[in-house]
Amino acid sequence: MSDLKWKDAGIFAGGVLLGTAGLRILASKDAKKVYTSCTAAVLRMKDCVMKTVDTVQENAGDILAEAKQINEARACADEAAIQEDFREVEPESEEEAEEESEEQEA
Repeated sequence: MSDLKWKDAGIFAGGVLLGTAGLRILASKDAKKVYTSCTAAVLRMKDCVMKTVDTVQENAGDILAEAKQINEARACADEAAIQEDFREVEPESEEEAEEESEEQEA
């Protein structure tokens, strides 16, 4: 039992020593230089990614605008085709109406 207590105490003491040494290493000037360099690299990467995102958004906006124009042009063409079909059908209807009225008079 006493062997187990000394083992636990040794593990605890080793953890404290490693933790203290780790904190000193993490707080050293060299480590701070590494942190600063890594942070600067991340900020540069962020700027690059944001430029790419802006470019993609602009392209998507252009594509959307062109798609709307295409759909408007198709809608106008369809409307014109419907009106043209109506004009072709309309005179026939009037002629038929005149023929019917003539037949009724006779």
